[in-house]
Amino acid sequence: MRVLVACEYSGRVREAFKARGHYALSCDLLPTETPGNHYQGDVRDVLYDGWDLLIAHPPCTYLTVAGVRWLYHPSDKHLPTSERRPHPNYPNRRRDQAEALAFVRLLMDAPVERIAIENPVSVISSYIRKPDQVIQPWQFGHGETKATCLWLKNLILLCPTNVVAGREARVHMMPPGPDRWKERSRTYEGIAAAMALQWG
Repeated sequence: MRVLVACEYSGRVREAFKARGHYALSCDLLPTETPGNHYQGDVRDVLYDGWDLLIAHPPCTYLTVAGVRWLYHPSDKHLPTSERRPHPNYPNRRRDQAEALAFVRLLMDAPVERIAIENPVSVISSYIRKPDQVIQPWQFGHGETKATCLWLKNLILLCPTNVVAGREARVHMMPPGPDRWKERSRTYEGIAAAMALQWG
């Protein structure tokens, strides 16, 4: 198959499909961390190049439910959301969220037969549709918790491959820092391998 892995700089999903004999290309605004087939740029440049499978990890900064608190002025909690003022530190947050949701819709509507959109628990569920599946790293060999939602088109639900104990919320306990978002956004190797095995 021809597999496009959108919004992936780590190369983990790309390499998992490559290992199973597929042609896979990752795409991100950042350079790849793992040498291989990678397009550094806007996914729209390659989205319409005849792919059999699209796996997309749209940036969650403006989509995650954890970021909703930055939409509104902290003094307006008692008001209905329609009457709340923008957050003083993030006055454009609503616009940013709308643009992020439009990007998700673009990926979901891509002319690709099989599509998986991956994101943490997010406003995609409220504004577009509920996910088809919610998975955890501990179902795929990693003793950690991190709810990951999958919105699927013409793909089976992922079956757990290696249920393990030691379930720790490691990514949530990472200290603040400039690269914290990168550490949190990498796909776990066990999940990438399951995608390649079961969707490939």
